[in-house]
Amino acid sequence: MMTGTLILVRHGQSEWNLKNLFTGWRNPNLTDQGIEEARATGKALKTAGIVPDLYYTSALRRAQHTLDLMLEEMGILNVTITRNIALNERDYGDLSGLNKDDARAKWGEEQVLIWRRSFDVPPPGGESLKDTAARTLPYYDAEIVPLLQAGKTVLVAAHGNSLRAMVMAIEGLTPDEILKREIGTGQPTVYRIGPDGKLVERVEL
Repeated sequence: MMTGTLILVRHGQSEWNLKNLFTGWRNPNLTDQGIEEARATGKALKTAGIVPDLYYTSALRRAQHTLDLMLEEMGILNVTITRNIALNERDYGDLSGLNKDDARAKWGEEQVLIWRRSFDVPPPGGESLKDTAARTLPYYDAEIVPLLQAGKTVLVAAHGNSLRAMVMAIEGLTPDEILKREIGTGQPTVYRIGPDGKLVERVEL
């Protein structure tokens, strides 16, 4: 009975995380702290003796850079990296680029909280977490789960909400439960997945 290993990592702190801006599909770089977070994650995976077979990331620079830095620290070169828009962060639509305090001043604190913390209410022109899951999970199910079922080790560097969608499915969480789950920048979570595609063990490094 082969058990696959899935490592989920949110990108390191970005310039817009630092400035408290809604980022979504915009493309800021990592901060110096974000670079250090990515390197520390790579070192932690190397220390744990985890060597991935396959690598996935989004179409956004901050996640790609995080993965590159992790691989550098792990001493892994010349590998194929699969980048796909399905792993992108939730699109914040009209909120993208706005300071969160400015958004509250414009739409009201209660409305902004609904957009940020409800499962199925999208901001104007953007996606809800439900919408994000609707594009992320089919990709995860089709591309990644079969690899895990075959006993492979897969590393995914992505974003808070695309990772939330996967965590929700893997751990069987409700919409309320996943909305309360904080996924820190640069923090890896390791899942052992059985041949039936179900969770066997969750480990925080």
